Amino acid sequence: MSIKIENLTHVYMPKTPFEKKALDDVNLVIEDGEFLALIGHTGSGKSTLIQHLNGLLEPTSGRILVDDIDLTNKETKLTDIRKKIGLVFQYPEYQLFEETIEKDIAFGPNNLGLSQEEVSDRVKKSMEMVGLDYETYKDVSPFDLSGGQKRRVAIAGVIAMEPKVLILDEPTAGLDPKGRDDILEQIKILHQKYKMTIVLVSHSMEDVGKLAERIVVMNKGKVALMGKPAEIFKEVEILEDIGLAVPQVTYLMRALKEKGFNVSDEVFTVEQGSKEILRMLLKK
Repeated sequence: MSIKIENLTHVYMPKTPFEKKALDDVNLVIEDGEFLALIGHTGSGKSTLIQHLNGLLEPTSGRILVDDIDLTNKETKLTDIRKKIGLVFQYPEYQLFEETIEKDIAFGPNNLGLSQEEVSDRVKKSMEMVGLDYETYKDVSPFDLSGGQKRRVAIAGVIAMEPKVLILDEPTAGLDPKGRDDILEQIKILHQKYKMTIVLVSHSMEDVGKLAERIVVMNKGKVALMGKPAEIFKEVEILEDIGLAVPQVTYLMRALKEKGFNVSDEVFTVEQGSKEILRMLLKK
């Protein structure tokens, strides 16, 4: 299921003293099964962009096509689109409210009018997909969990709606290192094992370097750069000019190369850096 964004512009509070253009003629295609990362400093337009993808915000101009269905068409049923595109906001655990994990995850599917058998199957499947054992956790209060576990429950609640696209806005924000690593691993599994299209909004260059197949860099409401991680992280000066950076290991490799070491500076993950340094040492 592809998403096509054509000439998308969004203006907040138009024709007032507080008018602000958050998106400016954005064009982008998200392919079926892709893992896309959106990066950019605060105010670059990332969150505004993703809220257009399931109709939470209406464009000032331009349009969004989901499977060739135009979201800006007044006859389009946005409820049908929202079943296909799941959006997980920052700190989704703040939206947990039921007595047990099972009831919380079942809330969305129950609102679809599904049979209890189908709802139960979806709850079990979504808990498995985020790495929570059903029998162990189904009767546990979500408020008794760690921060990382709460976030998994919140993500499971969206997955239980069986979307084809999962959009995550800073899913590791506020988590400790273990919780952060656990969530990233589950997102990786959702993409690789369950073939979900993933759109990840993140400030972490290390995270997007490890996970994303393609990166879109936003700046001042526009697409500043777009390409594979290796292509994006070559553009150190451009990224720094717009307030971003490259992964720390990329800076390390560039520094080593400047000092005469025979290493590649096209490295953006710790694993790649370790292999490159080992290769260099074995050649000596």
